[in-house]
Amino acid sequence: MSQSALTQQSLRSEGDTNITPARESWTRSISDMKIKEMLDQDSRYFLHQSMSTPCLDALVGAEGIYIEDAAGKRYMDFHGNNVHQLGYGHPHVVNRVQQQLAELPFSPRRFTNQTAIDCARKLTEIAGGDLNRVLFAPGGTSVIGMALKLARHITDNYKVVSLWDSFHGASLDAISVGGEACFREGMGPLMAGVERIPPAVSYRGDFPNESGSDVHYADYLEYVIEKEGGIGAFIAEGVRNTDVQVPSKAYWQRIREICDRHNVLLIVDDIPNGMGRSGNWFTYQEFGIEPDIVCIGKGLGGGVVPMAAMITKDKYNTAAHVSLGHYTHEKSPVGCAAALATIEVIEQQGLLAKTKADEAYMRDRLENMKQRFPLIGDVRGIGLLWGVELVTDRSSKQRALQEAEQVMYRCLELGVSFKVSQGNVLQLSPPLIISRNELALALDRIEQAIQEASNTGNTPF
Repeated sequence: MSQSALTQQSLRSEGDTNITPARESWTRSISDMKIKEMLDQDSRYFLHQSMSTPCLDALVGAEGIYIEDAAGKRYMDFHGNNVHQLGYGHPHVVNRVQQQLAELPFSPRRFTNQTAIDCARKLTEIAGGDLNRVLFAPGGTSVIGMALKLARHITDNYKVVSLWDSFHGASLDAISVGGEACFREGMGPLMAGVERIPPAVSYRGDFPNESGSDVHYADYLEYVIEKEGGIGAFIAEGVRNTDVQVPSKAYWQRIREICDRHNVLLIVDDIPNGMGRSGNWFTYQEFGIEPDIVCIGKGLGGGVVPMAAMITKDKYNTAAHVSLGHYTHEKSPVGCAAALATIEVIEQQGLLAKTKADEAYMRDRLENMKQRFPLIGDVRGIGLLWGVELVTDRSSKQRALQEAEQVMYRCLELGVSFKVSQGNVLQLSPPLIISRNELALALDRIEQAIQEASNTGNTPF
């Protein structure tokens, strides 16, 4: 593969690149003058960056499962930057935030408040087990930094093992342990002591097992720990969000055993998929393990307030003299009010059980599509997080890059928004509150777009 092709592939790893001919065609197709004006202003005043520039559209509304642009077009949002477990503007969350704003809008770092205390207590309850200590931060990337600092303090080892293709945030420390090259490109020296191992991949793994098992991927962790020495932590997403990789229960239990045997802290990054997306409060609960540290965020704020948290064990409460976070909004009463309201909605509406029922429905629908469309090479998922991998040939598994873009932009035309990861994986993550009728309608539109791409081949948007 040429260097140009490698660069293009790395740019596609996290999401659609915004710089392909298909994006240019989409932008040219916009006729509404208000939207064009807003996009021009966005381009004028914001610093341009990969995967954010140019924008797809200009929004004026977000309610329930829908986002609405300035021309009145509504999209079912199956992306949502993973904050939309409850959709947008959920009335219970909005009411609690408004009430908190009226009572106590801010709490300086050296003070506490009851809302923050209640939120921390509730998080320890839903995490369960020995995970009973909490620190808050304004965003997920910050929580990753706190977890890495705590691991260094506890183990006296600065080395970390992570997974290739993983994503843990975009700050320098987060991209140091992240596995996606597009974030590290041109950044120079990063955090020392990071070793990466292959992720457990069932469909396109570089080291497949004839039995179909993925447990042998865990053995790479033990190999690196023993060969490298001085490893303090292993960090990984419970389920990789971008292109939806769901390891087996046996894989995660083997990882837990290896970490215990070598006194390595297990950090689970559940920032995109916590708060119910897997049909569990947190993804590690699906696999019957307990991490030493879990990082959550995104959906924690109810799609309203930026909010994140690190949850760990009481025995690791030994860093009183270290500023692990030290954030201005460390115990944000507004953020905690949104988080508490989010948990209450999930409990009161039985969204965990609903998500498991929706998982079965989505699996049946997507597997049926796979049987009928050779363009679909693989379908994988958990709860309301699904990946549909498009290939030009099932034998070679060549990525169907143009077809994936065609499907995405056609779905945008039809009113369904999602992102494409690795250039060919349709990543589908609808709000947990979506009705069965809405879910069926969205899948109908996705199926229509896949059928059209199957019939027309490499037709650009």
